Amino acid sequence: MLQPAPAEQDFFWDDLLEYIEERRVIPIVGAELLTVPDGAGGDMPLMQVLAQKLAERLRVPAQDCTGDDALHQVVCRYIQRGGRREEVYPRIRTLMKELAPAVPPILRELARIRHFNVFVTTTFDSLLAQALNEERFGGEPRTASLAYSPNSNTDLTIEARKSETPTVFHLLGRMSASPDYVITEEDTLEFFTAIQSESKRPNVLLDELKTSHLLLIGNTFPDWLARFFIRIAKHGRLSLQREELEIIADRSVASDPKLVLFLRNFSYRTQIFQQGNATDFVRELSARYVERHPIPEVGTPLQNVRAEQSAPAAPEMKPGSVFLSYASQDAAAVKKIRDALEAVGIEVWFDQRKLEGGDDFDKEIKKNIRGCSLFLPVISAQTQARHEGYFRLEWTLAAERSKLIAETIPFILPVVIDPVSENDALVPERFLQVQWTRLAGGTTTPEFVERMVKLVREHRKRERGLL
Repeated sequence: MLQPAPAEQDFFWDDLLEYIEERRVIPIVGAELLTVPDGAGGDMPLMQVLAQKLAERLRVPAQDCTGDDALHQVVCRYIQRGGRREEVYPRIRTLMKELAPAVPPILRELARIRHFNVFVTTTFDSLLAQALNEERFGGEPRTASLAYSPNSNTDLTIEARKSETPTVFHLLGRMSASPDYVITEEDTLEFFTAIQSESKRPNVLLDELKTSHLLLIGNTFPDWLARFFIRIAKHGRLSLQREELEIIADRSVASDPKLVLFLRNFSYRTQIFQQGNATDFVRELSARYVERHPIPEVGTPLQNVRAEQSAPAAPEMKPGSVFLSYASQDAAAVKKIRDALEAVGIEVWFDQRKLEGGDDFDKEIKKNIRGCSLFLPVISAQTQARHEGYFRLEWTLAAERSKLIAETIPFILPVVIDPVSENDALVPERFLQVQWTRLAGGTTTPEFVERMVKLVREHRKRERGLL
């Protein structure tokens, strides 16, 4: 799935921010965000600078060693001239110390998103951890930094997701004098082979990646590795149904038509940001996040930040409830449906707050549509007359969710309370693919109530793995 059309972008960002606020998102950060000043008022990729300096140190020609794999190209030149691969790693470490690059501003913006507490990086530097320490702790080295390598069994700690202290996990190793981090394509192969092996698999990390939404930001993976990485992270065939999504903000992926075509057809839960590069994505995300969560003073404990940012609690929908979506003018008729369902023990989400006006309940509504067992859009003369309305957003969100649900499992159950023809109904196309129920004026029938009881029971059984 590609980036939404402009009219839908606000929904895209709102949904992403909600996932972030629920701590269900892990950012996976790469080299595209690492830049250094070029001396002319602009920036250039840190890895490109490092590749040129390494070539000078190794005395190999590298004028044409450019692109995302510049370091790999320089090492190949060195080996072709009789050098040994192992000699390169300590030299890179020395060069990085000499360069002493400052934290790129874009990493600072990412670090300000305080609902991120686990970061995965595919680069070997410590700039992301440094950004977190400077933005959140006044420069104190409090961020946990872990590094995987085929020679170690380092894994994410079980407590990391709940910890007040952020963790940066170096998936492809961390810079050292030993060859325990990735700079060549061969290194990449060895690391990913080890990651999948039974004895060296980082189980906690991979389990977290599997059950989280992922932000792949500027990793500059080539085609084959982008596909392979998502497959490993999701631990299953990409075309299979799954709730979690991946958002890729990466200029190399967005500009690769074959990869885009593959993801569009075989990984529909993968979205590609095509409105700019990785830096543009982080800037937009950070700006929208800060608008919701003003940046606290450096050193403010996260629990205090949460308390300051909490909005007045809204009544929560119990998991598995039935969601009633309707035009506000139909409230009296819809109450009859709610009362009949509640009388037989069915939990119902009936949002009267939309009648009050002035409050923004988008977050709660979207969360509940994602969590309800059945969605009942109430179609009426009022919904026909209103070409705009909050209920239309609810209907769109429900139609989108239904695409993730097997066709044999009922989810959307349209209810018609006025003489509205299906052929003339102003509803999403998805609503026309299922059976409608007609309840004149909202008056329910025993057959309708009995069917609802049966469907809710089936949902509960599926939740317990009994169906």
